[in-house]
Amino acid sequence: MTDHQRIVQEIIPDKLKEIEARENIRVIHCVESGSRAWGFASPDSDYDVRFIYVRPLEYYLRLDKTRDVIEWQLDETLDINGWDLQKALRLLHSSNPTLFEWNNSPIVYKTTPEWGEISAVIDHFFQKKAGLYHYLSTAKKNYREYLKGDMVKLKKYFYVLRPILACRWILEKQTPPPMLFSELADACLDEALVPAVTDLLRLKMETPEIGLGPRIDVINDYLDASIEEIDHLIQAIPSDEKVTWDELNRLFLKTVGLVK
Repeated sequence: MTDHQRIVQEIIPDKLKEIEARENIRVIHCVESGSRAWGFASPDSDYDVRFIYVRPLEYYLRLDKTRDVIEWQLDETLDINGWDLQKALRLLHSSNPTLFEWNNSPIVYKTTPEWGEISAVIDHFFQKKAGLYHYLSTAKKNYREYLKGDMVKLKKYFYVLRPILACRWILEKQTPPPMLFSELADACLDEALVPAVTDLLRLKMETPEIGLGPRIDVINDYLDASIEEIDHLIQAIPSDEKVTWDELNRLFLKTVGLVK
């Protein structure tokens, strides 16, 4: 068994059991959320393990405010943390992109029928304009900080390309974008960029730390034009319609055991 297989098959499941026992919680969904789920992990990439959990009913009836996040481990191999279901559903109501990404992750470490019910309706809460603003903001920030000089952090191209392609997916398909970079690229990447992006992807996935390199003009030109174009398109999109809390309240009460 390789180290990767051992981590996935043994260590992560054991960590979830340890968290459940020590925190008195029940994990209802757990996925990979970082570069491994995006499909462009380097050989030394860590595991970004994210989970949704539920506490016993009495926890939710307390008057004092309690934490709704568990930050369990952060080292060179594992980055593990989770959100309480109540926090997750509140963020889902405001169309937080993180929830859609966790729901769409191609790497699932654990899931349950309770999450299956939430997953069945989760896309109803996706707000196109909010999603576009999130991904465009992510692209702008990484582009501004890492890709503007003559020498750039090469791996950061993927942290700009992916959100740009996510924006294009939303504009075209009106749905939450997939996690896998390859799926986004197949659907939305300009054919002229495919050779350069393919070479860069191979370099990132084969090299522990690709570091600095000369800027790739064909990709920078595409990102400059895309950021300007998407920024303009967002302005013309109507504001998202407000959604009710009814379905999320029902799912929450059912999951914590207050209703059947």
